[in-house]
Amino acid sequence: MTDRWAGAVNAGRLVLVATPIGNLDDLAPRAARVLAEADLVCCEDTRHTGQMLARIGVRARRLRSLHQHNEPERIPELVARIETGDTVAVVSDAGTPGISDPGARLVAAVVAAGLEVTTVPGANAALAALVTSGLPTDRFCFEGFLPRKGAGRRRRLAAMAAEERTVVLHEAPGRLAATLADLAESCGPARRVAVARELTKVHEEVWRGEAGAAAAHFAGHPVRGEVVLVVGGAGPPAGVPDDAVSAAVEAALHGGASVRDAATAVAGQLGVGRRRAYAAAVELGRRNGGSGSGADAG
Repeated sequence: MTDRWAGAVNAGRLVLVATPIGNLDDLAPRAARVLAEADLVCCEDTRHTGQMLARIGVRARRLRSLHQHNEPERIPELVARIETGDTVAVVSDAGTPGISDPGARLVAAVVAAGLEVTTVPGANAALAALVTSGLPTDRFCFEGFLPRKGAGRRRRLAAMAAEERTVVLHEAPGRLAATLADLAESCGPARRVAVARELTKVHEEVWRGEAGAAAAHFAGHPVRGEVVLVVGGAGPPAGVPDDAVSAAVEAALHGGASVRDAATAVAGQLGVGRRRAYAAAVELGRRNGGSGSGADAG
């Protein structure tokens, strides 16, 4: 088979290049060649990528920063360069660009302009954690990073509690213990989880067990490095009596949740439909003289 990248690179295109998530030996030979031949290499941190390229003996023609703060303003220039025939390669600090890292908005713009987008696949922390977790891999979903706080976080946790597929998410090491505690509360302490960190590196660790035990363990064991959480799916929802739904909604409302958030949380906790939980919240509000059926309804 002829290598499409053999010789000079002339066709204008955007190339997403996966880079190692820890072990430099994981960089594909084709990835190194593409980075050496591209007219421009966009990266989150030019110093980090420059050091990586130097260590593998690659001299890129030019490095340009592309991160979450400047991606929108960089897009017109990069699309214009591709239109004139340049090959622009994009890397993140580690893993596959566009997955919880910059690149997705640029891809959308290049596609919209009718230009070519291709990839050199490789390392991905989420998939590496999933396949080593010991949890089902036939059906899964990716959550990225959870919101740090507020209603958005509660809604995502409630949705995860009801999700029957395996869920993969990223987390910062300093927030790991708090997120595990929230997962144990929303999904139940017996939900199976795996905590993967420092994948492919010297201190690689994959902790496997139940959410409650994980919360207790990592509360006393601060960690460093990149962390990926893998959460087992919920079992098929069983029939839940109306009084149990009402009691759970009432507890959520007394805890300060709005009608909307109470319905979402209870739906996730009990595996019932959100409309059913919302109707229970409205009914409780009616019985209590109208409280709980306010303007946040719907």
